[in-house]
Amino acid sequence: MSAAATIMNIVKRDGTLVRYRCDRIESAIYKATHAIGKPSRKMSRAMAATVESALLSTYQGDAVPSVEDIQDVVENVLMANQHIDIARAYIIYRHQRAMTRAARAYTFEVTDNVPYKKIYEVLRWNMDHQCDSVTALNRIIARKELPDLIQATDRRYSDEAHAVAGRILEQLDDIRIVIIAGPSSSGKTTTMKKVGEKLQTAGVKFKAINIDHYFFDLEQHPRDEFGDYDYETPQALDLKLINTHLGQLLDGKTIRTPNYSFKEGRRTLDVHPFTLGKQELLLIDSLHGLYDNMSSGVPDESKFKVYIETLGQFRAADGTLMRWADNRMLRRMIRDKQFRHLQPMETLTHWHYVRRSELRHIIPFIKNADCIVNSALPYELPFLKHRLFRQIAAATNRFPDDPRRLDAHIRANRVYDFLKPLRGVRDASLVPGDSLLREFIGGSRYGY
Repeated sequence: MSAAATIMNIVKRDGTLVRYRCDRIESAIYKATHAIGKPSRKMSRAMAATVESALLSTYQGDAVPSVEDIQDVVENVLMANQHIDIARAYIIYRHQRAMTRAARAYTFEVTDNVPYKKIYEVLRWNMDHQCDSVTALNRIIARKELPDLIQATDRRYSDEAHAVAGRILEQLDDIRIVIIAGPSSSGKTTTMKKVGEKLQTAGVKFKAINIDHYFFDLEQHPRDEFGDYDYETPQALDLKLINTHLGQLLDGKTIRTPNYSFKEGRRTLDVHPFTLGKQELLLIDSLHGLYDNMSSGVPDESKFKVYIETLGQFRAADGTLMRWADNRMLRRMIRDKQFRHLQPMETLTHWHYVRRSELRHIIPFIKNADCIVNSALPYELPFLKHRLFRQIAAATNRFPDDPRRLDAHIRANRVYDFLKPLRGVRDASLVPGDSLLREFIGGSRYGY
């Protein structure tokens, strides 16, 4: 089977689709062989073919790999075939390309859907507080300075959320709806709570609507060969009903929102009565809050849009930065187990649906946001490790020979390698009740 017959397109970093080309994989591998002084077209071509076979086994039907996915597979294939030096050269090449994109974009707020200026601020904050690496964080834990870091981190995050509220107050005469959007487990709900607290202090009345209740029944979503449902796309929500209800609320009418049960995977229509007063703001937190069709019936000037992401700048001993998506996956593993009756392994194998939807339906809309909030907490990883490392370790050897689970295999091994040298922390009493981390580990003073 040829690549063109199955993999027609890939997803770029900006969310657009471009035609898949195996020769680009070959070229990148060749540059890595050249970098170590052993250029080999033959070997590069053979490894590219192996990568393509792995992709064909993993991404079938409507599945579309991202640039990130393909690069992960290249690294995995090179390592599996004992081309260690070439794999390292490829990783360095990949990192240099990322740095080149960053250097071109420091004067812009968002380029390639990445807020480089914001990331630089996060990096400087982490460096100033000596919590920018596994080694540094282990030192903080050993010195019993973690409570101080928690306090400083939570203060920084709260200040960002309160700054959002300040922006809203400045535009209060025009705004009717505040939308807090961002990828899975980025902390949208807690951020909405924090913003709401500040608005309430300023005497602003508001109500929050739960968009999760607008999910269609689970059985209506596409289902794969493993029995897993893809409910991560905007179309998993009843967008038509959402827009109808938003319009009615802004017209002063009373609606009855549905009720969705994550345990049963079913919704019931016309359950919760909901009315919005003339002087009240409507607060929405949703994965797809910035997706055009989510609120297309509401004029743009009536909306204030916030984008939230774990913009962590936290590195391993070798300088590798932890991926934002991996940070969020760990959060969701815990949340899914506690509140949605899913085991961590189920979240891991489902994650490719999450990433595919994020790249196409969430991240590209960051450009539409009025402001950006960083929800990464440098102190959270030791707590997440304590709760999940056993499951992550078990997952590293779960799918090595199953090409259909290649994404889960690569991701589990990457997270395992990153977390292994980090000291875990068991005592959750160190985490305040109003911390964003409580949204995932439980025990929050907020109601979710």
